[in-house]
Amino acid sequence: MKFSAGYQADAAWVDALVARRDVLCDVYFAFGAMPSGRKAVSAVERQLEDLGRLADAGIPLHLLFNANCYGARAQARAFFAEIGETIERFADGALTGVTTTSPLIAKFVKDNFPQLETRASVNMEIGTEEGMDYLADLFDGFYLKRELNRDLAAVRRIKDWCDAHGKKLYILANSGCLNFCSSHMFHDNLVAHEAEIAREDNGYAYGGTCWTWLARPENRAKWMERTNWIAPEDVPKYEGLCTAMKLATRINAHPVRILESYATGSHIGNVMSLLEPDHSALWKG
Repeated sequence: MKFSAGYQADAAWVDALVARRDVLCDVYFAFGAMPSGRKAVSAVERQLEDLGRLADAGIPLHLLFNANCYGARAQARAFFAEIGETIERFADGALTGVTTTSPLIAKFVKDNFPQLETRASVNMEIGTEEGMDYLADLFDGFYLKRELNRDLAAVRRIKDWCDAHGKKLYILANSGCLNFCSSHMFHDNLVAHEAEIAREDNGYAYGGTCWTWLARPENRAKWMERTNWIAPEDVPKYEGLCTAMKLATRINAHPVRILESYATGSHIGNVMSLLEPDHSALWKG
């Protein structure tokens, strides 16, 4: 199995990515302060240096425009100009694709950078053949809706559709999110607007519904059935069912542990520490 791993500005992590380049299909990243599905990266020069090192090691790079909301800029000419300028920073060929939540961004990439693979973000929650068919002219690949991860019959059915239509299928392996989370879209929107929110005098803090729900002892026994992560030991079951697995590693405190566990197919310890979000602190003691 090949893996797509997320960049974070950590020297040991970059070293690990280079050392494990044989199992990577690419390294994905959000550039600079551009809104994405995670907190923005600030040190652009450091990021460019790290990405250059990964590219020199022969690791393909994959750019994220996967924020759940771009506000008033979502259709603005200036916004697409900024996207184009960002892509052109990597005109040396190291960049091989883009993942986005926006059909308009996908169209822009298709129109102006047809050599790049376009992927529909897992945040779009696409889990049916119909959902893929509607956007088949814009996307070369689709991330599967998380909740279907353990339904191998559904994965196989979706993969058959992708094969028949010349599309790629990707799976997010280590999400710690609760299945069918009622607050998922709200939380993703908060992340997309975090810079604006930080400037306000806010009346409430929001840490995530999963944290408050799992904090109640009576809910913890339901954790396994309410989540969708794939254990490292189960990765062989998905050979031939997806093009690659995405590893959420952009904010996890131990990304090397995640990569090694999935690359070797084995993990000893608290499995929660492999996930984003990592709820292992709730079980300590």
